[in-house]
Amino acid sequence: MSNPVYLALDVPQLEAGKALVEKLKAHIGGVKLGLEFFCAHGHHGVHEIAHCGLPIFLDLKLHDIPNTVAGAMQSIHVLEPAIVTVHASGGRAMMEDAKAAAAEHTKVVAVTMLTSLDERDLKRTGVDGSAHDQVMRLADLAQEAGLDGIVCSGQEVGTVHKQWKDGFFVVPGLRPTGSSIGDQKRVVTPRQARNDGASVLVIGRPISKADDPVAAARAIEATL
Repeated sequence: MSNPVYLALDVPQLEAGKALVEKLKAHIGGVKLGLEFFCAHGHHGVHEIAHCGLPIFLDLKLHDIPNTVAGAMQSIHVLEPAIVTVHASGGRAMMEDAKAAAAEHTKVVAVTMLTSLDERDLKRTGVDGSAHDQVMRLADLAQEAGLDGIVCSGQEVGTVHKQWKDGFFVVPGLRPTGSSIGDQKRVVTPRQARNDGASVLVIGRPISKADDPVAAARAIEATL
């Protein structure tokens, strides 16, 4: 992958989103469309962004019984996404069915632990141990289920990469040096994540909310 940066395009206005992608497409490697975008614009919106000519990452974080997730995966074949997410906490059977139902060229990756959570949040949901331990447990489960890789923070990707050499690792919650971390809790720089084995770097607000998004994207690209 020549440019691992995927722009997180979680915006309510489709035309504004298309304009931003067109402006940035020479400086990013793909576009991540999450729940906010998908719920607002559906299949039509995905097709419109795909016309810009970049790979599409559908960050839907599917999490339900295996049969339902498999059906949802089949329903997005027509969108030809490069990457789709499911929640690792849905269990091995759910992940196996998701991968079996995915289109041939779609990578299915499992979300381990949201980068907006820390160990105190984990404990409140009944999970003991460190964030690192939880990510490693779910990474093992995703690998056993035959998925292509996982989503994890930059703080864990190095360790996961050492034990899953051919895994595909998506790292969100990245912040260039000097950027506000916002609602993220476990952040690293794009360069650090890439050095530690990240396959895809998901970056949103540091680019999309910058005074000059093109300059911000170029600055990040230059560090890689």
